[in-house]
Amino acid sequence: MTLRPWARRIAVSTASAAALVALAVPADAATTTATSTSTATTAAAADVDYDTWQKDCRAVMDQALPELKQRIASTKPGEKQAIVFDIDNTTLETDFGFSYPQPANGPVLEVAKYAQEHGVSLFFVTARPGIIASVTDYNLKHVGYQVSGLYVRNFIDLFKNVADYKTAQRVDIEKKGYTIIANIGNSATDLSGGHAEKTYKLPDYNGQLS
Repeated sequence: MTLRPWARRIAVSTASAAALVALAVPADAATTTATSTSTATTAAAADVDYDTWQKDCRAVMDQALPELKQRIASTKPGEKQAIVFDIDNTTLETDFGFSYPQPANGPVLEVAKYAQEHGVSLFFVTARPGIIASVTDYNLKHVGYQVSGLYVRNFIDLFKNVADYKTAQRVDIEKKGYTIIANIGNSATDLSGGHAEKTYKLPDYNGQLS
């Protein structure tokens, strides 16, 4: 049977995740003040290639960056700003990066670099299991992200609704005294539940990208 292009990418992505596991084995608190969701162009999954995905990611980040620049410039005295990111097909090219370390998603990295260079802390909330926390942390730092915190799922979290789990991690970040000025991900489960001033949705093409 011949796999469609997106199916081949997902198959390779699954193999990459397995490789990460193999590498790892040895070794409402604050009220959100605004909500803005940006949705990238949706294309039929069978028509999506890397260039299309990058163009769609760029469109979202081109909207996000000027808004974040304005918000960062208006930091209040003593305010600790943070941005929360998903990982797979958000900060890293999971379904298109066929090796380890996986490459950064360029448009997202540009936004992250501007934020971290201007004193914003970066937190990463992922549905990845804790067994690959160390290799995930290394991957993020290797490609240029400054990781202020990495949240992965422990054994109990694996039985929780993903959206609820991710919301709880944002609440925890707020409890540490941070104002989450943006939440960036490619799935509804990354962004639902509040606890962020703004949300930015990258393309997942009806769930074809994890």
